[in-house]
Amino acid sequence: MHGLVLDAPGSPAEEATLAALLRCCVREVAGPRGLVWPAPPYVLLRVGGVLLRARTRGGAALRFDGPPERLAAGAWSPLTSDELVRLVERELSAVGRNEEFAGQVAASREAVAAILRARAGAEPPADPWLASEQALVFGHPFHPSPKARGGDRWLRYAPEAHVEFPVRLLGVRAGVLAEEGDASALDLLGEAPPGYRLLPAHPWQLDLLRPALGEELIDLGDGPPVVPTSSVRTVYAPTAGACLKFSLDVRITNCVRKNAWYELTGAVELSSRLGPVFKEVAGRFPGTRWLAEPGYRSARLGTRLLEGLGVIVRESPWSVCSPGVVPVLAGALAAEGSAARDPLGWWTAYVSVVAPPVLELFFAHGVILEPHLQNVLVGLDADGMPREAVFRDLEGTKLVAGRHDLGGLPEPVSRAMTYDAERGWARVVYCLLVNHLTEIAATVAAPGGDELLRELWRAARDILAGHAGDLGRPEPLSDLLAGAPLPAKANLGVRWARAADRAAGYVPIANPLA
Repeated sequence: MHGLVLDAPGSPAEEATLAALLRCCVREVAGPRGLVWPAPPYVLLRVGGVLLRARTRGGAALRFDGPPERLAAGAWSPLTSDELVRLVERELSAVGRNEEFAGQVAASREAVAAILRARAGAEPPADPWLASEQALVFGHPFHPSPKARGGDRWLRYAPEAHVEFPVRLLGVRAGVLAEEGDASALDLLGEAPPGYRLLPAHPWQLDLLRPALGEELIDLGDGPPVVPTSSVRTVYAPTAGACLKFSLDVRITNCVRKNAWYELTGAVELSSRLGPVFKEVAGRFPGTRWLAEPGYRSARLGTRLLEGLGVIVRESPWSVCSPGVVPVLAGALAAEGSAARDPLGWWTAYVSVVAPPVLELFFAHGVILEPHLQNVLVGLDADGMPREAVFRDLEGTKLVAGRHDLGGLPEPVSRAMTYDAERGWARVVYCLLVNHLTEIAATVAAPGGDELLRELWRAARDILAGHAGDLGRPEPLSDLLAGAPLPAKANLGVRWARAADRAAGYVPIANPLA
């Protein structure tokens, strides 16, 4: 589980927090300064003027066995996450101060501890897809505070705690209804009085907004139960057979999770545009699936409520996977591993269904996916072999600027829907290779060590090289296959700068395809 050793000294929450922050230091602090040295079975690094070491698993420098240590007075002693925070603060003080950083790391550690306590007495969902959505206990392995969440009521809505809760139902007077596309799935959740339309709301968001109720907006009470998925604010509503993506005015890891008005419109616009594109790509790669977001609904009662109460309808993965194929969150596979009898065969099937459609969409169609571990579901057959890849979340999906006619759209909508080609390619490479395939490869290779890991990447390179030929060997892909450094998102840097997630930069890391 991303380097966590449950029987090592210290609590699981402390070990997970320390391991994640240490990875960030290797990648973003010590690494770029040339202050990381392999010393098998350890990796050494200097942070804040102090020499640290951690025993690595099978030579993988960013998966650790046992507690990291610090050198003091000529002797090694266990390192704590609080000590590492102070060293990071000392190291980064030259580029500014951040009085919130220590509290965010501590809050994330406490959240992991609370999640583990809650899970101890809870039953996971019987649905294997939903169980995988609720499996990400420790969060992003390269984030300094992966489970930091705003507010004080988060645990009752936390997917990792195996919760479900009733959605809250509102009635919106028809004259102030805001709706685009097909949001009819929402009408399966209950019944609104004459002259009103049904609008589900996340109960946490409703408490945060405290909207004024009256003739335009009425409270209809609790509706049917919903199950939160890995993003926290997106839930699965069995009654509607669909996922519902709510606004949530809470900071989760890097961002306040709110559906801006232009993102509501953009989701519907992208769903309309991408339908024919995904159909064409699925013709070339039959395992390709995607989850459309066909409509949204809200209340036209000012921007705050339009955005705050906006809910996007998203298809369920069960509705797009083939019979006998079980969708599982890629992040759960990275965290928990697979029991593949043939690791190389399993990996080859995995890369073959996940990677080529992403490259095809970018180079042939000018579509930028964000295929990171939380945005991809992998359809497994009865033998546990990967057969399909389900891509989701149109908020992160963009169009390459200049390759699509966006005339007629409001400027904020078209701007939010596009990236230039260079920025889009960096995002694709980071999400697909650094965030996603690197983590899956490390998990698959764990029992076999370095030689198996090298074998996996040789197989991945062959798959990508074959597709590069089909695409006419575009220069960015040729550079990637030639060993160009990979862009790794600087989560520590963006948290330290207290910047918006979209402002995150990248640091170069070694390319395993080389």
